[in-house]
Amino acid sequence: MRLFELIQKGGPLMYPILICSVLSVALAVKKALEFRRAERMLTLKPDEVISEYGECNLSAAMGSEEVELVFENLMERMERGLSWLALIALVTPLLGLTGTVMGMIRAFIVISESSTVDPSLLAGGIWEALITTAAGLIVAIPTHVFHHYLDQKAERLGLRLKEVLIRLTKIG
Repeated sequence: MRLFELIQKGGPLMYPILICSVLSVALAVKKALEFRRAERMLTLKPDEVISEYGECNLSAAMGSEEVELVFENLMERMERGLSWLALIALVTPLLGLTGTVMGMIRAFIVISESSTVDPSLLAGGIWEALITTAAGLIVAIPTHVFHHYLDQKAERLGLRLKEVLIRLTKIG
């Protein structure tokens, strides 16, 4: 069976699940590339950072409060988008569960409307139920793993970034 046929048999909730899948992959790749660039920057010496990335607007005259503000702004930028991954990981199994309920309702409607139960008539509702459940989980599980990995990476990068900021203000 082809992917398009599975999507059709899964019913209308397959489309939001598919959109969540594409968004999840796009966000995870975007954040991984951002973190790779940040890691590269953190391996440079402070004067190389200044020459490569322009004015850092850091100086030795900055107090700990100013350094903390710069750090928090950079951390916010690093963490941006991670909450969307968490939301996708939460919502897709719920979409799958909703599809399951809709499929089972459809199967019971077929049973109630017919005097004899034909298994082929029930199959559509059961297909919808099983496919949407599987699709929701197939999207949610790796998205949750991506989110956890990238969130931990952001924390580790944040600690290293703070050390670099402190060193840069001492050079300034």
